[in-house]
Amino acid sequence: MDYIYSLVLFAVVSSATPGPNNILVMTSGLNFGIKKSLPVLCGICIGFSFMLLLVGFGFGQVFELFPSMHTIIKISGILYLLYLAWLISSSSGGLSSKEQSQPLTFLNGALFQWINTKAWVVATGAIAAFTVSGSEFTTQTLILASTFLIVSFPCVGIWLYFGSWLKKHLNNHVHRRWFNFSMSGLLVLSVLPVIRELLKPFV
Repeated sequence: MDYIYSLVLFAVVSSATPGPNNILVMTSGLNFGIKKSLPVLCGICIGFSFMLLLVGFGFGQVFELFPSMHTIIKISGILYLLYLAWLISSSSGGLSSKEQSQPLTFLNGALFQWINTKAWVVATGAIAAFTVSGSEFTTQTLILASTFLIVSFPCVGIWLYFGSWLKKHLNNHVHRRWFNFSMSGLLVLSVLPVIRELLKPFV
């Protein structure tokens, strides 16, 4: 039982703490409400659990054989996060915003995991910490992915609810615009450590 308690605690902390996923969901909740943001929430939660399975079943070994592929994904992730930051900051904060007239989809949320640096750190860390090689590896990987699938919905969902709550209280156009600027800034800050890591060999 200690294994399960530790795993659940790790999943809760990893899913509930600030990161690109939660910032994305909260901003969507503010700008589009809960109902229209449910697809991207489901995409994030299901997409990350699927990512865990693939990493656990050896997909991570591909990056060990071809490290340049991992670098390409990191660079793509940085560019996409910066694009999202621009999209959020350029939004007027209203539902009729021409810059972001539609909320992100299920597929957007699922694919976002593969360029989300925090998702990679959590996935590889979880596999390393909560699985052992041998006959139980497959079972443990399935338990790990299932646990994150169950835990992530309420943990990430809290951020969606908070964004929707802010929507009711940030009726002022200027206040909502400043919120979007703040979330955009947090997304940019979230990629700075990865940018520094990529630039280390050249400094």
